Amino acid sequence: MDIVTAEVVIGMHLFKDIAGAFRDAFGGRSQTMQHGLRDARKAALKELRLEALALGADAVVGLDLDYSEISGGGKSMLFLVASGTAVTLSGSSDFGS
Repeated sequence: MDIVTAEVVIGMHLFKDIAGAFRDAFGGRSQTMQHGLRDARKAALKELRLEALALGADAVVGLDLDYSEISGGGKSMLFLVASGTAVTLSGSSDFGS
């Protein structure tokens, strides 16, 4: 049907930046950062579904998730773009459930 996209920008608070730097310096996994990435992904996929449903699509195929960090002036933001192709499937009507 068409290409659909969703964009999500999440601010990485000072605490998250410090926690991530600490984990980078001493090893281990940053639960705070992992939760931030998970929340961004869920939000982007939800918006992508809504875009596809608005077109009357049954599904999104060829999904691509692109993560970037935008920083400057002492601030850091996580930017996620989700994109895919909205399609209709014969005999299907339960995409949004």
